[in-house]
Amino acid sequence: MKDTTLQIPILIKNIEAFVLRAPIANPVKTSFGIMTNRPAIFVRLEDEDGLVGWGEIWCNFPNCGAEHRAKLLQETFKPLLIKKSFHHPSQIYQQITEHTAVLAIQSGEFGPIAQVIAGIDLAAWDLFAKKSKLPLWRCLGGSDPLIKTYASGINPDKPEKVIEDLLKEGFTAFKLKIGFSEKADIENLRNIRQLIPSHQLMVDANQAWDLPAAIKNIQSIEEFDVSWIEEPIRADNSITHWQELSRSCTVRLAAGENMGSEHAFKEAIASKVFSVIQPDIAKWGGISGCLPIIHSLNQHGIEYCPHYLGGGIGLMASAHLLAASSSTGMLEIDSNPNPLRSLVSTPLAHIADGRVSLSDVPGIGIEPDFDVLAHFLIH
Repeated sequence: MKDTTLQIPILIKNIEAFVLRAPIANPVKTSFGIMTNRPAIFVRLEDEDGLVGWGEIWCNFPNCGAEHRAKLLQETFKPLLIKKSFHHPSQIYQQITEHTAVLAIQSGEFGPIAQVIAGIDLAAWDLFAKKSKLPLWRCLGGSDPLIKTYASGINPDKPEKVIEDLLKEGFTAFKLKIGFSEKADIENLRNIRQLIPSHQLMVDANQAWDLPAAIKNIQSIEEFDVSWIEEPIRADNSITHWQELSRSCTVRLAAGENMGSEHAFKEAIASKVFSVIQPDIAKWGGISGCLPIIHSLNQHGIEYCPHYLGGGIGLMASAHLLAASSSTGMLEIDSNPNPLRSLVSTPLAHIADGRVSLSDVPGIGIEPDFDVLAHFLIH
């Protein structure tokens, strides 16, 4: 995995944030809350030559978060970029991170600021890849556009019925949400294993338990041969708690979507606790911040599986980064209906035997069609 982006200077002409919301019939349930609609913030970065790059800012929670992050981009970050010249996406990432570091401390808004930076970084990489006339996965040094996928976000209400449909769509690996009750979790896993006795199955507890409860609940599901359990305890638990959990259970541990700094990832890697680490490039780091993390994961034999549960632009960028990473990990594709994903990430629509192949179209390979998305647009 080597960045082969050409060192082509760009002069930024404009940057915009588009807030979209899609209504959904069935809310997405987690152990900490319910998502009643699907939000997205798409970032449009344009250079003086009229070339456009697209990024996405994480904004799933709280419900009002999308509008707030869009305002942050418009009022705080846009003045840092307009009429400025850059030679590489990482240069943009470094400069806006440095310029807003004190603001993040003063405001206490480390998360929203990091998420806006991540979305801008994704747009910059798309723009620079287009400028280089290469698909992003090649720009990042990848050699194979074929990647593995899995279906995630499977709710606890009759999940076996959902998996039946996902099998028909070409998926071969699945991730179930747990952490609601021990009885319901075990019943769901038993029903799923009757349907798919040998397919790859993961579970996500969404930080549902304290340490004693996590040990008890994980031990109760070990018989179901799950490939990993994701965030069984709160992400801010000390590494010593994660180490105790690892010693007490045989199931592989996964985390990363809520690690929000280089230090957090380095500590996680050094602990040797996690078999799978899952950065979310729209939530922290973008590509520029996550590239060194992924290099380190490869060196330490830890599986890189990008976390993603948003709209189609961030999902496409995640797919390209995975293809370039040489990881054996899988791309997370949300199983719940979301037109802001499905109407945008159309190259990922055709899954065969659990895999999908990216194209040679420059950048991330898509341009969002706002004629189609118009009725979801807030501003």
